[in-house]
Amino acid sequence: MDDKALARSMPRRSKPRRLSLARPARALWQLIRKPLARSNIVKNVLASLLATLIRFIARTNPRVEGSHDLDKAIADHTPAIAAFWHGQHLLAPAVNPGGHRMVALFSKSADAELNALVAEKLGLGIVRGSGGRAGANNAGKGGARALIQLKRSLEKGCNVGMIADVPHGTPRQAGLGIVVLARLSGRPVLPVAVATSRRKVLERTWDKTAINLPFGRSAVVLGNPIHVPADADEMEMENMRRQVTRALNQATDEAYALVDGTYRQGGGA
Repeated sequence: MDDKALARSMPRRSKPRRLSLARPARALWQLIRKPLARSNIVKNVLASLLATLIRFIARTNPRVEGSHDLDKAIADHTPAIAAFWHGQHLLAPAVNPGGHRMVALFSKSADAELNALVAEKLGLGIVRGSGGRAGANNAGKGGARALIQLKRSLEKGCNVGMIADVPHGTPRQAGLGIVVLARLSGRPVLPVAVATSRRKVLERTWDKTAINLPFGRSAVVLGNPIHVPADADEMEMENMRRQVTRALNQATDEAYALVDGTYRQGGGA
């Protein structure tokens, strides 16, 4: 028997299987998720820990040169509707200058409850509802009621924070909800982007969530205020929605260019 035949007759050794911790961890989370969600004590403890962590991350990421002046923007435009993108807004509550009132919109879903608690512990007022979509299809999610509450907050002189894109829709495309609020309230939409040089991007998430990390640099970039006419028709509302999309994307790109050191004056990223 030659060497090749001998080799073929020998039993093949299977490659050792690597133990994966991902599946057991995921199974454990699915097992404890519902009991945790029912425990107000656990939720409050987690929210307090996360709020402390967010403050720490914000404090250990000093602003880079070129970052915009939030205090001046607040003085110039209050009350306004601050627009953020999903997945790019995690540090937003921590960068709101102290003493400035802000109300933020959070979904009524169970998953958003912890996020709302964290924001509350960071000093924000909370309105629960779905504001990304406008129209009858959103009424069951408390969308109309939420917009009314936000409008009343603006009338009282309080700034409003709102995620512009629709959950699990097309990321970084504004929904009509924020434009409707601007039309009803007569207050401007102010695009806001917050970025850090050290971050972990969750590539598999629908919105490419950026987890901000400590000990880097940060930037806050504001777009020009966008005013929606009170008599805007359907076509103009769509044009304003696209304008919000462009302005917020531009602010986001500039914020990342600033922290990554790729920003060119007058030319952006």
